[in-house]
Amino acid sequence: MNKADTIRALLEATFTPSLLNITDNSSMHAGHAGVRPGGETHFRVEITSEKFTGLSRIARHRLINDSLKELFQQGLHALEIHTRSPE
Repeated sequence: MNKADTIRALLEATFTPSLLNITDNSSMHAGHAGVRPGGETHFRVEITSEKFTGLSRIARHRLINDSLKELFQQGLHALEIHTRSPE
């Protein structure tokens, strides 16, 4: 399973999103810190979940980062996160 699939599985299990888009943007960061050959280091995540209702942007991002903590320890370097609640 590639990292995008793993990210998807973890976020779906944690947030039951009504919308979830994951894009590997690693190629856009060539030459930057954390990039590895083969990519899978920099991702864009767009997610809509009821679990974000009433939370600040920072609180939402912390929840996402906490749910992917293990992947960061395994080489995930950066996430561009866009969260929404259904409202």
